[in-house]
Amino acid sequence: MSSRDELLQIARQAKEHVAWLERGGVVGLPKGSAAPAAPKRVAAPPSTNAGAAGLQAIRDELGDCQRCKLRDQRTNIVYGVGNPDAPLVFVGEAPGADEDRTGEPFVGAAGQLLTKMIEAMGLGRQDVYICNILKCRPPGNRNPEPDEIEQCEPFLKKQLAAIRPRMIVALGKFAAQCLLRSDAPISKLRGAWKEYEGIPLMPTYHPAFLLRTPSAKREVWADLQEVMRELDRLGIVRPQK
Repeated sequence: MSSRDELLQIARQAKEHVAWLERGGVVGLPKGSAAPAAPKRVAAPPSTNAGAAGLQAIRDELGDCQRCKLRDQRTNIVYGVGNPDAPLVFVGEAPGADEDRTGEPFVGAAGQLLTKMIEAMGLGRQDVYICNILKCRPPGNRNPEPDEIEQCEPFLKKQLAAIRPRMIVALGKFAAQCLLRSDAPISKLRGAWKEYEGIPLMPTYHPAFLLRTPSAKREVWADLQEVMRELDRLGIVRPQK
């Protein structure tokens, strides 16, 4: 790509960032703040097979899981998707109807918004890893119950151990509260670095909440910018598009 083409691409992406905010009800940038930094456009390091092999072994161990009562409700186990060596993992609470039908996390309306959020960071779904605490859909999309978490969370821990991400984004109240063992509201948890299993964790609002409350996109974008700054600080490059 020529320097001119690269500058045009960066300008287009900056406009997309602003448009994403404006669709959420954010008009202009806060006074005195700088525009979002353009994503880095350098090649990512080559992937290894260690993460993929580890994730496959964990999926084989999970098998046709019969460990909790959700076995009778599900259509498909929703394991996870993305880069097995991802530096960044997004964790939600549980699959919804679309995810249960397809077997892939975050593919419904909230998932489409998550994809846009990831792209606004200069990444793609193939560059990160996306999963949930629970691998099966709770009936009626109710909150996960303690016995379900007890059976399922060990597999999330094994997934993270296989991927070895540098950071996690917890999507929504329940995911953040579960991972952090906290009953604090997501409005208090979001925006500040926490830790899960020794991995830095950034809680933020769930994309489904943003569909209902578009004005919260400003806060989510601030959280994602903090994640981007940390990626840059650690020298983790975002891939060439």
